[in-house]
Amino acid sequence: MRTTGAPALSRLLSRADFLRAARGVKAVAPGLVLQVRRRSPDETGDDTRPRVGFTASRKVGNAVVRNRSRRRLRAAVTDVLSARAEAGFDYVLIARAGTAERTYDELLADLGKALDRARSGKGRRS
Repeated sequence: MRTTGAPALSRLLSRADFLRAARGVKAVAPGLVLQVRRRSPDETGDDTRPRVGFTASRKVGNAVVRNRSRRRLRAAVTDVLSARAEAGFDYVLIARAGTAERTYDELLADLGKALDRARSGKGRRS
């Protein structure tokens, strides 16, 4: 559910962007890992929209499980992060082994808690 006034999300696509996000704050939850990084003004230019990327390693499971996990993370982002994302930030969601098995409500709660921890500075700095 998008609220009016919330910035539209862009996608992170390049490996370099994912690696830069990995140097930011990391918040771990049972269903996912969230990496958050503020982009510098010279990186953003005119585009200050928040960007989001998704990844799932082979530790998560086979291709079917990895794809299901990424789809569930994209849906969670639509429901939670699209309304709470801040302009000029990059967000990377990493699937964990339990992502595919957790209920959707638990996954939404995991993302909300991870976002709160990352914003409060209680997440780990890489």
